[in-house]
Amino acid sequence: MPKRKVEKNSRPGRLRIVAGNWRSRLLQIAAVPGLRPTSARIRETLFNWLAPRINGSRCLDLCAGTGALGIEALSRGATHCVFVEKSVPAVATLRANIEALKASGTSVYAMDARDYLQQQGVEPFDIVFLDPPFAAGMLPELCRLLEHGTMLADNARVYVEEDRAAAACAYPASWKVLKTANAGKVRYSLVDTGTRAARTN
Repeated sequence: MPKRKVEKNSRPGRLRIVAGNWRSRLLQIAAVPGLRPTSARIRETLFNWLAPRINGSRCLDLCAGTGALGIEALSRGATHCVFVEKSVPAVATLRANIEALKASGTSVYAMDARDYLQQQGVEPFDIVFLDPPFAAGMLPELCRLLEHGTMLADNARVYVEEDRAAAACAYPASWKVLKTANAGKVRYSLVDTGTRAARTN
């Protein structure tokens, strides 16, 4: 089982919210093999990138794990976040964290991210957090499903985490990488997905 890195100012098995309404609140981390919570350092950089867009946004946290990305977004002013996670223990802990924060504007789905993205009639998202397990090799398929589905608003932003040691993901042609950085074993990027019209051409 991979070891979880304990963040500065956090306690074992817990993760600290960086900023916003719930700044410094601690989230429980489920004891799930391979669970890889996004570090405080990366979250701080990411939400600096998203600062002009986060307030009032509608977010989707795929392969949510701890839900740290979506909860951080809500803490900073996002209006709604949908969390999708297939691990039953992780979902239970995520729901407990949401309840402890008394967070509104949340929906939690205990299902595979690929199945969720094939649903119809879902209101489009402004921001998508895409952090699948590295070993699962799901990233290209998730990007393809997002590209060809109806869940992305015009010029939606997709945040991607991937294994720094692996080749970078080949994004759909209409997507444009805006920012990218490295931290430890992680390469993380922010992508503009273009307009819906461009994605369907």
